[in-house]
Amino acid sequence: MGTNGKMIRRSDLGFWQKIYLPEIVKGLGLTIAQMFKPKITVQFPDERFKPEPSFRGRPVLVEENGVERCVACGLCARVCPALAIEVQASETPLEKERFPVKFEINMVRCIFCGFCEEVCPEEAIIMSNEYLLAFSSQQEALFGKDKLLKPASQMQDRLDWLRAHR
Repeated sequence: MGTNGKMIRRSDLGFWQKIYLPEIVKGLGLTIAQMFKPKITVQFPDERFKPEPSFRGRPVLVEENGVERCVACGLCARVCPALAIEVQASETPLEKERFPVKFEINMVRCIFCGFCEEVCPEEAIIMSNEYLLAFSSQQEALFGKDKLLKPASQMQDRLDWLRAHR
């Protein structure tokens, strides 16, 4: 297909186009030009990558004033394509009606798609900027509320970015 959307037949090509020589030269030129550009290398253990607010790292639960925002609606568990999230709800005497008794994410299964963040009506689960995840067993990869809860003040950059782009 040509740039104008019409089909290009072999009989319509010129001699140089049939032997692909100009295209090979263009490709080599691009490769050679890349070789002389400055290298962008980060010396990982010593230098750390500082992600932008749009970065999707591991999911976290947001808490405000010592209470998680989550109302245990279960939308995040239903939308998760990897079935990595498990939520069990219970009643609470606070102004919100429900809270999660159990909120668990299996980080081995999580694919960092961000669907849970998009569907959450309370901005309770968001993607953080944490990207260093290493586990030596399956049990270490099960993140409960103890590992997932983060204060809203620490997650303010991501929350501001979400509000600006919704």
